[in-house]
Amino acid sequence: MARKPVIRDTDYLVISARVKALETGLLTGERMEQLLEAKTGEECSKLLQEWGYPQLDAARPDAMDAALSAVREATMADLAEGMPDRRYLELFKIKYDYHNVKALLKAEVMGVPAGSMLMDMGRVPAADLETAVKERDLEHLQETLAAAVAEARQVLETTRDPQLADMVLDRWCYQDMAALAEETGSGFLRGYVAAQVDAVNLRTAVRTLRMGKGTDFLQGALLEGGDLSSDAVGKAAAGGGPGLRELYGTTRFRAAAEAGADALGGGPLTEFEKRCDDAVGDYLAGARYVPFGEAPLVGYLAARETEYTNLRIILMGRAAGIDPAVIRTRLRASYL
Repeated sequence: MARKPVIRDTDYLVISARVKALETGLLTGERMEQLLEAKTGEECSKLLQEWGYPQLDAARPDAMDAALSAVREATMADLAEGMPDRRYLELFKIKYDYHNVKALLKAEVMGVPAGSMLMDMGRVPAADLETAVKERDLEHLQETLAAAVAEARQVLETTRDPQLADMVLDRWCYQDMAALAEETGSGFLRGYVAAQVDAVNLRTAVRTLRMGKGTDFLQGALLEGGDLSSDAVGKAAAGGGPGLRELYGTTRFRAAAEAGADALGGGPLTEFEKRCDDAVGDYLAGARYVPFGEAPLVGYLAARETEYTNLRIILMGRAAGIDPAVIRTRLRASYL
């Protein structure tokens, strides 16, 4: 069997230069402030079009999401042209496959069409995945995804509990991502997946404690693959907010754990969710100072994902008449 050619950092010289040029188009904190302070929706839309976005209308969320998806796909297609290893793009598509499986299985149980719940941004076209799940013909799917669908369906049919099925799919999703990161040989990509797992586990611990569910449920929901073991998170969660603060106190998730402790005391989850995302962003921030290699590419792709999230928060918040000061507290830290 022929071995795959070794891809070196220097193979990314051209694409790294392209990424550095594209970074100048990212929405900086200053640009987001302009969107927040725009007097009208029309002024906000005009600014976005000046920055390369299409018409985005928060009054039509489905159309807005479709437009953002088109921008995302165009960005990926642009970068794919000069990318030595396209698996780095694939990593950012995996989660949408699992999102779509969740939607399809829930729709199946409820006897309703999945319709607008599907997002056509994964490795598998949403229509193809829908056919495979409906017809129970999984042999043409990636092996890991097929196994995930089969196990989640069995759990759902046995327990009728969508939450348990979602937990199964989340576990498979991050295993899929971790395996792909391992295949690339990129330490930076492995670290990115591990940071996401740590964020998911912290969120799971706080939500489980808020719901008053037991440690058995929590241990079954925690994921492997983070820098902190699931056993360590489970033991810390047994001590409530103080336990989580102690465990995460020396990590980049310190502020997130503090916000989680506040949320366990009755505070809002919004600040906690933001801090978890910002901690993952903190891991990625170092990519900006790497001259070439896969790190700047991964950092840029993740920055775009955060940008789409922030745009939705701003536009939907403005449409709902939420005070800009409140919207501002919900925005994830920008890459630049």
